[in-house]
Amino acid sequence: MDLPPARRRAIRSNALGIGIATGAYGLSFGAISVASGVSVWQTQALSLLMFTGASQFALVGVLGAGGGAVAAILTAWLLGARNGLYALHVAPTIQVGGWRRLAAAQLTIDESTAMAVAHEDSPAASRQAFWATGISVFVLWNIGTALGSFGASLLSDPAMLGLDAAIPAGFIALLWPRLRDRTAWAVALAGAVLALVLIPFTSPGIPVLGSALVAVAAGLMMRKSA
Repeated sequence: MDLPPARRRAIRSNALGIGIATGAYGLSFGAISVASGVSVWQTQALSLLMFTGASQFALVGVLGAGGGAVAAILTAWLLGARNGLYALHVAPTIQVGGWRRLAAAQLTIDESTAMAVAHEDSPAASRQAFWATGISVFVLWNIGTALGSFGASLLSDPAMLGLDAAIPAGFIALLWPRLRDRTAWAVALAGAVLALVLIPFTSPGIPVLGSALVAVAAGLMMRKSA
């Protein structure tokens, strides 16, 4: 079933707006990544191949703080695992195979899933929202990454920008809208307490990994009790 032109335009307009806003975060990520010691080309590869903002910030944040590669990768993986759950939800609506399935997997992120879910009253609209948002965010996130990383690389000391503070600030901004009930607050506080306890005794990256495991454990417990 074809979409009405007005609804199609509205979806594309919203998708572009989301892409532009996310591209601004990409600009920040590119600069932060270079300031953390990651090369311009490695930074761009992360945005092209990993393409999940929170995981990318976590990876360069742990590396920039002096953490090991294993802690950085595990932390990024735990944060990115949610995209697999998104895929289970949108797969029946998207219904693609072959190379398009690979493209859909790459574009399954917070923003594209949220837009697809917002238009679930119409499968055609949901598919349009998913693809339009995913492509918009992918293109503009990578453009933002390129601009931020190349700009930071022109500075003799990118760390002078003080961008290290942007990583925890970004995580707080991502977390805050999700603290909608007492359970979410309890999980967040438990993770924060564990991270604070681990900081004096473990290497960088381990406290973040520990707090992420608290959220995973809480999710499994709530699923079993449901």
